Amino acid sequence: MKTAEKLAAGWLLTLGFMFLTLSVSAGIEKHNLLKPIPGAKEERGAREFFNKDALYLLDNTARQGLIFGVPTLILGGWLSLGLYYQSKQEKKALNQQMSNRLQGIFYQMLQENKGRMTLVGFAVKSELPAIAAREYLDEKAKEFNANFQVSEDGTVSYHFEL
Repeated sequence: MKTAEKLAAGWLLTLGFMFLTLSVSAGIEKHNLLKPIPGAKEERGAREFFNKDALYLLDNTARQGLIFGVPTLILGGWLSLGLYYQSKQEKKALNQQMSNRLQGIFYQMLQENKGRMTLVGFAVKSELPAIAAREYLDEKAKEFNANFQVSEDGTVSYHFEL
C-alpha cells in the first residue's frame, strides 16, 4: 500500500509540474506573440495584426494548465507530506519499541546476575553489535554510577548496585 501511495504522490507531483510548465510556456509564448517586431519600420497609421486564434489558444492553454496543475501539485504535495510524517512516526515507534526491549533485557540480566554484567553477555542476549552494546552499557553505567572491573584476559564487566 505504501508503494502505491508513493507512486501516486510522484505521479501527481510530476503531472502538476508538467501542467504548470505548460501554462508558463503558453504565457511566455503569448508575450512573445504580442511583442513588436524589432527593426520594423513603424509608419503612421499602420495597424498591428494579431493572430486572434493563436492568442485564444494560448490563453486557454495557460488557464487550463493552472486549473489542472495547481490542484494536482497540491494533492501530490499533500500525499508526499503525509507519507513523510507517517514514516517519521513509524521510525519513532520502532525506536521506542527497541529501547523498551533493550531496557527489559538489561533489567532482566541485572537481576539474574546480581548486578554484574559483561559486554559479551549483553551483546549476545540483546543481539546487538558489540559497539552498540558497549555504548548502551556505558550509558547505563553513567546513569546508575556503575563500577568497572577488567579481568586478566581483558574483558570488562560492569557492576551495578542493586
